[in-house]
Amino acid sequence: MGVIGVGAMGENHARVYSELSHVELVAVTDLDAASAQATATQFETEAVPLEKALERCDVVSVAVPTPAHFETVSACLEAGVHVLVEKPIAKSIDEAETLARIARERELVLQVGHIERFNPAVQGVLDLVEDLEVIAVDAKRLGPPVERSGLDGVTYDLMVHDIDVLNAILEGTPEPLTAASAADGQYASATIAYGDVVASLTASRVTQKKIRKLTVTARECLVEVDYLEQSILIHRDSYPAYVTDNGQNRYRHESVIERPRIDNGEPLRHELESFLEAVRNGTEPQVTAEDGIRAVETIQQLDRLAEQTPTEGPTQ
Repeated sequence: MGVIGVGAMGENHARVYSELSHVELVAVTDLDAASAQATATQFETEAVPLEKALERCDVVSVAVPTPAHFETVSACLEAGVHVLVEKPIAKSIDEAETLARIARERELVLQVGHIERFNPAVQGVLDLVEDLEVIAVDAKRLGPPVERSGLDGVTYDLMVHDIDVLNAILEGTPEPLTAASAADGQYASATIAYGDVVASLTASRVTQKKIRKLTVTARECLVEVDYLEQSILIHRDSYPAYVTDNGQNRYRHESVIERPRIDNGEPLRHELESFLEAVRNGTEPQVTAEDGIRAVETIQQLDRLAEQTPTEGPTQ
């Protein structure tokens, strides 16, 4: 194993690989030599240039900034190395499709790091919606400003997670309907149709509370997912009632609430183990290059809609 790019996310990849008993972390690399060496020392491996890392590795995680995805991933694939690339797969559809083609031609696994697919709560929802008549979905991914440099726009960096989850749980082709942004592109909202299902999404880097939630409205129930708590609540049989309390009539609304058992765990660990299993077995990864392309296509359409929508502040 090797990790290319050891910023905040890449360092976590190195940590998980170092903890797995069935792989050996043999190299890390980064343009910042000091960061690479610090990570190598922490996880008892070696910091080396990219070319040398590719000579040593069968498999790599690529966690470099998005503009460098195409050049880095293509170099890995051309060297015959299997790749997990952090989302989004690439900055453009042409680049992403080229990477997918190279991986197919060389019979290599190319997995996209849409980590929320491996959140145990999302896995639970994927099972639930198979038996539901879904009407609408609402996704919120909000948080305060972050200090990391080189971040993608809020749609590419945050909203893309929820688009990938929606693509996994809903049938049909996503049709972006509306989009708008504010706060210099650090806050964005969008509406997407999946056939008769309407999905509303909000992403923010200017909200002073971290929120990661998904709500599914179905004819049979309401499903609430909290990504951070890795929990699911199912509300069923909601009905109004009048009750008498100390001689006074009061109105209340009751429902049956179910809390399914979720086997919690670290999504990144689940993701990397799934990637390695696909490599060992020569099978299709759980999040394919085509999944990554589909998410980027939707983000690009939403960004174009946002640019056409007048707002009080600059649009993204």
